[in-house]
Amino acid sequence: MANTTVTGAKAIHGQNPQSLVETVIRNRIYESSFWKEHCFALTAASIIDKAIELKTLGGVYGNQRPTEYLCLLLKLLQIQPEKEILLEYLQADEFKYLRALAALYIRMTFPGAEVYETLEPLLKDYRKLRLRNMGGYVLTFIDEFVYELLTEERVCDIILPRLPKRQILEDNGELGPRKSRLLAAMEGDSDNESNKSGSKSRGRSRSVSDVGSASRSRSRSRSGSAGSRYVSRSPSRSLSRSVSPERMAVDES
Repeated sequence: MANTTVTGAKAIHGQNPQSLVETVIRNRIYESSFWKEHCFALTAASIIDKAIELKTLGGVYGNQRPTEYLCLLLKLLQIQPEKEILLEYLQADEFKYLRALAALYIRMTFPGAEVYETLEPLLKDYRKLRLRNMGGYVLTFIDEFVYELLTEERVCDIILPRLPKRQILEDNGELGPRKSRLLAAMEGDSDNESNKSGSKSRGRSRSVSDVGSASRSRSRSRSGSAGSRYVSRSPSRSLSRSVSPERMAVDES
């Protein structure tokens, strides 16, 4: 009874949700001590506490033992929480392993267009994750994990349902074009550079006009001062111009 899917659960991709995990791995999960001790009566609310306690993600390790992450994934498939609850899992920024658990569940159960729309924003999350596999522990990142979910056929030893190519969904009008963060950043930089160049050109034109007006004013002042200096340095000419002819005749006599 503890291993059966909740009553009223919807079929996913035409089959029982738990059947998305291969039979061999599913049976090993049922036999694991973590499943029997901690996953027996979990609900959509109580499973959060177990996901927060996760220290690693992965599929099977050692002697084909399932990780706690994989056990919680099967429990989600068994209880089939509502879509709104899954999105709340995904938006819990402070709990990265809960986010990774919800991302894998969404990849396995959501339609193709919704998978891209829901998971692509996580490609900007660069936090570290610890992955456990047959070789031990390796370091990965949330954006790398999500990229594998969107491109690989098998993740955490689980064969993922077929995901249509993004270009096909765009051609069919089911999905809008993806917005590149790099292209947006480049366009923003180009706009800033054009604004800066425009302000600099306007500044240069203003400075040139200011220099021209200043030079013209200085030339006027120089010409005026030069004329006054010329008159003051010619006392004889100025005196001869100011004396009348009658006075000159008196002086000669």
